[in-house]
Amino acid sequence: MRTFKTLDELIPCVGQELAISEWVTVTQAQIDLFADVTGDHQWIHVDQQRAKEGPYGRTIAHGFLTLSLLPQLFASAVRLEGTRMGLNYGLNKVRFPAPVPVGSRLRCRVVLGACEPVPDDGLQLTFNMEVQREGEAKPVCIAEFIQRRYR
Repeated sequence: MRTFKTLDELIPCVGQELAISEWVTVTQAQIDLFADVTGDHQWIHVDQQRAKEGPYGRTIAHGFLTLSLLPQLFASAVRLEGTRMGLNYGLNKVRFPAPVPVGSRLRCRVVLGACEPVPDDGLQLTFNMEVQREGEAKPVCIAEFIQRRYR
């Protein structure tokens, strides 16, 4: 984990890789719970028997489940101290180039893409997130993750 004591320490890091997250394992229980919360019960995600005959030989995580892991992955990679508040502001350019079969281990590379001042003594930070699956060259999710942090 990489720690920044102040937001100002981030400013010269634009364009640099900040850190790589810890590994996270995607379980069938997570997939099933995500399906229940979102109402997306497509067989490729929740029907383990049918998925065995499908294109991946087992169930796969929802793309949006993978995306929802970004805050957890970020928190295990980067610590931003000296802030009074942080908000997830949005996402840009989200793609899911490869599937996440159940049991996959994922981690994320975090690059600071942009750092812009916002009112109330804050910074809008754009992090280029690349979620990787262990043992695979192709990323499973690429997104610009935007946060606002306030001093």
